[in-house]
Amino acid sequence: MSFLGGCLIIFVCFIVSPQVIMHFCLFRIQMDAIDPEKLKGTLGDEQLHATCDMKSAMEMVALLEAQLKDLSPNLDSMAEYRTKARLYGEHVDELNATTQERDDLKKLYDGLRKRRHSICLNVCIVCYFRLDEFMTGFNIISLKLKEMYQMITLGGDAELELVDSLDPFSEGVVFSVRPPKKSWKNIANLSGGEKTLSSLALVFALHHYKPTPLYVMDEIDAALDFKNVSIVGHYVKDRTKDAQFIIISLRNNMFELADRLVGIYKTDNCTKSITINPGSFANSV
Repeated sequence: MSFLGGCLIIFVCFIVSPQVIMHFCLFRIQMDAIDPEKLKGTLGDEQLHATCDMKSAMEMVALLEAQLKDLSPNLDSMAEYRTKARLYGEHVDELNATTQERDDLKKLYDGLRKRRHSICLNVCIVCYFRLDEFMTGFNIISLKLKEMYQMITLGGDAELELVDSLDPFSEGVVFSVRPPKKSWKNIANLSGGEKTLSSLALVFALHHYKPTPLYVMDEIDAALDFKNVSIVGHYVKDRTKDAQFIIISLRNNMFELADRLVGIYKTDNCTKSITINPGSFANSV
């Protein structure tokens, strides 16, 4: 009985042994590849030491194979990592290029700000000197205009006034005169002779501030009476010390004061001219 039992036991072991050995070997290989720390809590000590049958062994092998598959390297994740690393590098290059462009624009902006500040400063300086020179000339011309008008009209008065004293270049200047024994008037409301005297006074005042070498005047005495023609003529004669005057006139008390007379006349459908020196006639007389 014992012999038969021993044979039976040996036979059973012979039948079961190859599968058990195969699964056992596979189990040992998988167990060697798995980190023991990761298996904590998966199988308890009681389960590991318990007697397992074939079904339990197969289930255990399947369970361990599934866990091994989960723990195997994910090659797709490596490819995804490389893709994201490449994209990250591209984004880094783009960021560096954008940063460089930003720095260049900032330098350009700072340079433009400094240039703008310099230009604004120069404009302020120019505006200051422009206003200062204008007001200096305006005051000199105003005083000389008053003096000239009083001299020409024998007692009148004239005045230049800024429309906007805070910004004299925006609105202009008002020219007002007061003829002798009359009230103040705008130059637009004067008669022809009064306008002529006012304009001549202004021209002479401007000549005093900024002299010019040559003046050409066309019949400035046409609307003046005999007395005013003589006054203007003698003033022009006095100013010939500093400038030359070419005056077109038909008034004898004007052209008699000239150094040279040029007469223009027409004969036989032809224009001719003659030049006379009034001083030679005076010496001959």
